[in-house]
Amino acid sequence: MDRFTRVSGVAAPLLQANVDTDVIMPKQFLKGITREDLARGVFYDLRFDGSGNERNDFILNQGVYRSARFLVVGPNFGCGSSREHAVWGLSQWGIRAIIGVSFASIFHDNCFRNGLLPICLDGEQIGRLQILGADHERCTWEVDLVENVISLADGTKIPFAIDAMRRDDLLNGRDAVAATLQYSTQIAAFERKAWRDRAWLKPPAVGA
Repeated sequence: MDRFTRVSGVAAPLLQANVDTDVIMPKQFLKGITREDLARGVFYDLRFDGSGNERNDFILNQGVYRSARFLVVGPNFGCGSSREHAVWGLSQWGIRAIIGVSFASIFHDNCFRNGLLPICLDGEQIGRLQILGADHERCTWEVDLVENVISLADGTKIPFAIDAMRRDDLLNGRDAVAATLQYSTQIAAFERKAWRDRAWLKPPAVGA
């Protein structure tokens, strides 16, 4: 998993509330057995019409927003099914942080497990960021997880809060497996003690 320390880039506003995971990653892109090529499916039905032509009115099809690194989103973003493909696709697209009032809980957890930073701010702050994001002259920001601040184009800094353990995992690029393996020495010691204290549970050796 890529580390998240300080990331600069364009922020694109997506104002709709209750954007679900089927909108983020439509079901036809869930057929593969690997994570490859999921960027193609991100917001597919918003990006393209029924004939496969780009919709010019969708923000991610416009100018600087084609290379957006951040999304400023409406409330309850990522609701619906628990498909992790939605987060995988956003990451492959190049999105590193999503800033909103609230996120669906499973989507929120999937973000952290895959190196995508979800930031919760209050409604007034999000409203301001949506306005700034809509101005292509002021939509390039820096998200700093070291200092827990968003630096805007005018120099304003907006602090944000994040769970300390999840922050540490993102800063160090640790997914759930890597986070667990930090404690491999303690786990091995626990297992040895458990077998020693409960030898009657251990199956006999093969051929014994």
